[in-house]
Amino acid sequence: MNLTRDRLHSIGWVALLVTCAVLTLVLMVRVNAVKSEVQLAQRQINALKQERLELETEFLTRANQQQLRNLNALEFGYQAPTAGQYIEGERQLAALGKGRSPDAPSPIRVASAAALSEDDSIFPAMVSPLTGRAMAAEVRDDGARRVIKPADLTDRLSKVERPAAEKASAREAGRE
Repeated sequence: MNLTRDRLHSIGWVALLVTCAVLTLVLMVRVNAVKSEVQLAQRQINALKQERLELETEFLTRANQQQLRNLNALEFGYQAPTAGQYIEGERQLAALGKGRSPDAPSPIRVASAAALSEDDSIFPAMVSPLTGRAMAAEVRDDGARRVIKPADLTDRLSKVERPAAEKASAREAGRE
């Protein structure tokens, strides 16, 4: 008898667990159904909000147009252009022009500079505050000064010159 009693307890517990599992499954299905209904309602609310915003914008736009039309009629008197207001060509545009009146200001004129020769410069010579000599001047070995022109500077910078001491040592190495 003990075995049947234990068996009955086991069967009862299994039946209780199966019942709880079925109820949990049914409850889960109902919760998911309610969630989907809530999401559907939320989508409908968002669509209605969007539609309301569009209607408000449309109403405000039409109200502004009506206000502008009333303001134009009362204050400004603007009218839409007619076909007679358009110009057909350049000749008709030129016919609309008129000469300068006697009290008109003089036209703006642009200043121009005379052409400079290669030796002239539009900028004054840069003078060193320490030596008082022009910075673009170069002193030769014989003491004479010459002005470096851009072409001379380009030629000088495009070539690599060795110092005199290196040239002398290179000659001596070549002789030996």
